[in-house]
Amino acid sequence: MPKLNWTELRIDRIGHRGDGIADTPDGPVFVPLALPGERVEVERQGERARLVSVLEASPERIDPFCRHVGVCGGCAFQHWQAEPYRAWKRGLVVEALARVGIETEVAALVDAHGEGRRRATFHARGTGGSAPKGLDTLAVGFAGWRSHAVVAIDACPILAPALAGALPAAWALAQALAPVAKPLDIQVTATETGLDVDVRGSGPLKPRSVAALAELAGAHKLARLTRHGELVLQREPPLLTMGRARVPLPPGSFLQATAAGEATLAALVGEAVGRAKSIADLFSGVGTFGLRLAERARVAAYESSAPAIEALGKAVRGTSGLKPVTGEARDLFRRPLLPLELKAFDAVVFDPPRQGAEAQSAQLAASKVPLVVGVSCDPVTFARDAALLVKGGYRLEHVTPVDQFRYSAHVELVGVFRR
Repeated sequence: MPKLNWTELRIDRIGHRGDGIADTPDGPVFVPLALPGERVEVERQGERARLVSVLEASPERIDPFCRHVGVCGGCAFQHWQAEPYRAWKRGLVVEALARVGIETEVAALVDAHGEGRRRATFHARGTGGSAPKGLDTLAVGFAGWRSHAVVAIDACPILAPALAGALPAAWALAQALAPVAKPLDIQVTATETGLDVDVRGSGPLKPRSVAALAELAGAHKLARLTRHGELVLQREPPLLTMGRARVPLPPGSFLQATAAGEATLAALVGEAVGRAKSIADLFSGVGTFGLRLAERARVAAYESSAPAIEALGKAVRGTSGLKPVTGEARDLFRRPLLPLELKAFDAVVFDPPRQGAEAQSAQLAASKVPLVVGVSCDPVTFARDAALLVKGGYRLEHVTPVDQFRYSAHVELVGVFRR
């Protein structure tokens, strides 16, 4: 391994992953937690560097409010003033579209942090040593900065108050499973009926271990505890309200990170579809958008997860006053809706995972659907998909960036396409 070098650098800009970048004669050097204009001392290895000290601070630098900043990899920008941070994050969207030759109106960044994140995945890892069962060498928390090592935490200030009991429960579950000596991922979601927890990584367990987990779930008053999606204990069905409907969540189901983020994205989608009467909701999840849209239009929901479609169906059956809603479990990466199928709709909403919806976008581009609303958590893959739609005859009217991952380099967006 090359010897680490201590050197001084001048930071020129912020990269798309949130690192400060120094443009040197040897190429860019990436320095986490550094800001443009700063002179910094770093420990360098190739193009990566660790910030040692700030020799000349930017006037935009502020004190972070969490003691784990610089160690925990969760937040990239607690040290940056709000306005330049917001301008940079909006710029990610503008730049991604410009790279594919698209110019359009990009609105100001909408803050959607709200009360904080309502879901989190905590990692539990042994840290070595010879303590009995490894209990005092256990770390429960988040991955470290650009590292797979786990930073042990007992509090996280960006989590919503409804997740207040999440970390104590995660620590207790990790300690109970420490004898299996396997890395764990503990996903916790705050619901209206309590915390919903899914534990992954433990492998098969003996009945007494499962019984111990059930006892802990009761002691921590969890709404539900599952292991790899299999029920351990349920005190209350985990429920969330979406529009008029109450949705029973499948174990480990995907949700927008914050309640404010969901509400903001749903409002933007609802405004964009206008008076459409027949809407396809692609990558629908449990009905984040479709259930709200069904209050005024017929909705056909498509989602690869059968449990998510089943949950959406239960929500529809339990809600009066909705227009007809159909649901189909379908892998839209392998079996995108074809132009002939899309003829039935006067609007399409799609909200794919981070990798985007290239195959489905190609079919939309060949369709005659008059209105397409794209929701994305990745400006780069959105821009790629948008270019396909534009090539097929659509015009990207405008894009609204949404910040529900405050202090991170992630940005959501909603884009409106018309023929």
